[in-house]
Amino acid sequence: MKIATVLRNDDYTREVENLLKEKLKEAGSSYTFVNGTDEEPDMVLSIGGDGTLLEAVHQYGMEPAYVGIHTGHLGFYADWRPEELDEFVDRLLHAQPAISEYPTVQCRIETADGKQYDKWALNEVVLRNASLSTLVACVYINGDELETFRGDGLIVSSPSGSTAYNKAVDGAIVHPSIEAIQLSEIASINNQAYRTINSSLVLPKHHEVELIVMNPEIMIGLDREQGVWTGVRSITCRVGQGKVKFARYKRLTFWGRVRNSFIKG
Repeated sequence: MKIATVLRNDDYTREVENLLKEKLKEAGSSYTFVNGTDEEPDMVLSIGGDGTLLEAVHQYGMEPAYVGIHTGHLGFYADWRPEELDEFVDRLLHAQPAISEYPTVQCRIETADGKQYDKWALNEVVLRNASLSTLVACVYINGDELETFRGDGLIVSSPSGSTAYNKAVDGAIVHPSIEAIQLSEIASINNQAYRTINSSLVLPKHHEVELIVMNPEIMIGLDREQGVWTGVRSITCRVGQGKVKFARYKRLTFWGRVRNSFIKG
């Protein structure tokens, strides 16, 4: 089996990677480590935090299975701590992992000159105005107009991404077994002149949300990637066709992850 590693850029994380490789070598493992993306790995080890895992997913795509080892605060995607490396190596060599598949958000960005850009995200797509002024976007669901949004921004999240930025704006937490996307508002303007639904919407797999943009420049965030786009006409989001696979060598339910991340401390 070929393994790739993606690391948080700090000395401690690099020490953890070296220690892991030593333990696998001492155990007589036949695993080989690949560098870069020239070779396709069977498994990707993300050592760092959730941001590192998102970086890994966008680097290697949806073919390999992912395992997270967190070297900072407790990561939502990561199963293992550095002090558990011995147990992890033993499970890696002798246990058959359970494979968890997490839905993604697929989006198409269309510009005013007719160009189209297909993107995807594991956590969320975030839309903001590029300046400090209000974002204005007409919201359509399956071609039917819902509202004209005015406010700081909009988030379209996956089920696993529902625990990230979406949760910070009081969106619902959605289990990854539910193939859905969620549209949530960031500080919408609601007064006698302007009105929005002012609530998160969970859309099933066969639905899509189209955001018709009125601002000349907007900021689009795709997981960790952010950029200013000019002349965007619309952004259309739906449940992605592909899923990201996680190799689970220990039993920890989704709701257990939620508890560990937000309640247990």
